[in-house]
Amino acid sequence: MSLTTMAGARSRATGGGANRWVVLIVLCVSLLLVALDATVLHVAVPAVTEDLRPSSTALLWIVDAYPLVCASLLILFGTLGDRVGRRRVLLVGYGIFAAASALAVAAETPAVLIAARALLGVGGAMIMPATLSILRAVFPDRRERATAIGVWTAVAAVGAATGPVLGGFLVEHFWWGSVFLINLPLMAVILPLGRRLLPESRGGDDGPWDVLGALMAAAGVLGVVVGVKRAGSGHALEPATLAALVVGGAVLALFVRRQKRRTHPLIDMRMFARPAFTTSVGCIVLAMLALVGLELIAVQYLQLVLGLSPLQTGLRLLPLTFAAMAAGATGSYTLARIGPRRMVGWGFVLTAAAVLLLILMNHHDRPVLLTTGFVLLGFGLQTTLFGAYESMLSEAPAESAGGAAAIGETSYQLGAGMGIALLGSVMNAAYAPGLRDVPGVPGPAAASAANSLGEAYRTAAQLGGPVGEALHRTARNAFVQGLHLTLAVSAGLLLLGALMAVRLPKVMENPVDPDARLGGTDHPPAERPRTQGDGVPRARSAAEPARPPARRGPVRPATAPRNGAR
Repeated sequence: MSLTTMAGARSRATGGGANRWVVLIVLCVSLLLVALDATVLHVAVPAVTEDLRPSSTALLWIVDAYPLVCASLLILFGTLGDRVGRRRVLLVGYGIFAAASALAVAAETPAVLIAARALLGVGGAMIMPATLSILRAVFPDRRERATAIGVWTAVAAVGAATGPVLGGFLVEHFWWGSVFLINLPLMAVILPLGRRLLPESRGGDDGPWDVLGALMAAAGVLGVVVGVKRAGSGHALEPATLAALVVGGAVLALFVRRQKRRTHPLIDMRMFARPAFTTSVGCIVLAMLALVGLELIAVQYLQLVLGLSPLQTGLRLLPLTFAAMAAGATGSYTLARIGPRRMVGWGFVLTAAAVLLLILMNHHDRPVLLTTGFVLLGFGLQTTLFGAYESMLSEAPAESAGGAAAIGETSYQLGAGMGIALLGSVMNAAYAPGLRDVPGVPGPAAASAANSLGEAYRTAAQLGGPVGEALHRTARNAFVQGLHLTLAVSAGLLLLGALMAVRLPKVMENPVDPDARLGGTDHPPAERPRTQGDGVPRARSAAEPARPPARRGPVRPATAPRNGAR
C-alpha cells in the first residue's frame, strides 16, 4: 500500500476533519441506550407478569432474549463492520433498535415481547462493537484514545447502573412499556445525527467475508451463554445445560481452528499470541464476573434484608455509578502515570478491599459502610475495566478493530453470565442448608423456602404464627451468612485478577498509531524515525537489531514512551 493511499485511508477513517469529540458524544449516547436496555426491564418484571400473564419459561425468555441474542451476534457484526463499514452497521443497528423498541411498547402477548427483546439484541449487537471500533479509528493518538475510552467505559457503567433506577421510576409512575418508549425519541435524534456526523471506517477488506465462520461463532457463543445462564439459575447438572456447554464449546473450538487455517480470517487469532491482549480479555471476564454477581446479590440484600423499594435500591447504588464515572474521567491520566500493569492490578486490589469491607454488612442498615464500599467498588472496577479495554484495543491492529471490540464485548457478556452462575451457586450452597431443620416447618415448605429468600418470605407469610416468624428469621440469617461467603469468594477472584495483570506492559507503548503518523511525514514505512512517544526522534542503540523490511499493515515500534508514561 502506497503512502498516499494509507494517508487517504486515515483521512476517511477520521471523517475528513470531523470533530472527534462530537463523534465520541454520539457514540456514547448510542452505548448508553444499549446499556440501559440490559438492566431497565429487571424492576418491571412484576408489572409485565401481572399484565401479560406469561408462563415461567416465557418470563425467562422475556428477560434473557436480549442478552443472549446480543452476546451471540457480537463477533458476527463486529467483523462485518470491518468489511462493509462500521458506520453502516451502526446506522442499521440504530434502525433495528428503534423498530424493536416500538414493537416492545405495543406488545400485548408474551410471544411478541420476546420477539421484540430478541430484535433489540440484534440491534445492540450491531451498535456495541461498532461504537468501540469507530472510537479506535477516530482517535489514533493513544493518549487521546485513552481519554475517549475512559468516557466510553464510564457511560457503559452509568447505563447499566441507572437502568434499575430509571426503570423503577417509570414503572411506579407510568406502565411497564414506558421502559422501552424512552428509546424512541432518543433514536429519532441519534439516527440523523449519526448519519451526518459519524465517519465511515473499514478494516482489511481483502478476500470474502467468512459467512460460515460468522455463523459458527454466533452458534458457539449462544450455546456457551445459554449453558452458563442455566447453570446460574440452579440447573447446572441438568442434561440440557451440559449439552449447551459442550456443543457451544465444541463449535467455538472448530471456529478457532477454521480461522487459523483461512487466508482471510474473520478474527486474526495471532492477536491472542500477544500476552497483553489475552491478559486484557481475561481481566475483563474476571472483573465482570465479580461485578454482576455482586450487583445481583446486593440488590436482593437491599430489597429483601433491608426492606428498600426498587427506586430506593437504585438510589443506593448511585454512589457506585458516580465513582465509576470519576474513574473513567481520570483513567487517561492514571494510565499515563502508572501504566497498564499497575492500573489494572491495583484496580483489582482496591475492588477486593471494597468487597472485604462489605462483609461487615449485617441485618441492619449501615448507610455509611454501604456508601463507602460501593464507592471503592465502583472506582476500583472501573479502573480495572478502563485499563483492560484500553490495552486490549491498543494491542489489536487498526484493521481488526471491529473483531477486537467484538471479542472484548463478548468477554464482557460471558463474564457477566459466569458471575451470576458462579456467585449465585456459592450463595445457594451457603443459603439452602440453613433452612432444612427449622422447627415446625413441613418438608415441602422448607424445600420451597430454600429456593430463594423471596420465596422463603412468601412461605413464611403463608405459614404464619411463630413457625412463620421462625422461618422468616432463619432465612434472613442464612442469606446474610451466604452473602458473607459469596463476598469472600469474590474477593479471592479479584485478587487472582491482580496476579493476572502482571503480564500487562509496565508503561503505555506506541501512543500514536504508525499509520496516523504517516499523515505528516515523508518517510516511507521502513524509514520512519523511531520516536520516544512525544514525536522526538530517538537514535537506535548498538544493541538493537536492524528493523525488518516494510510490511503491509501497521508496524508497532519497539520503544516505549519516555515522557508521561511512568
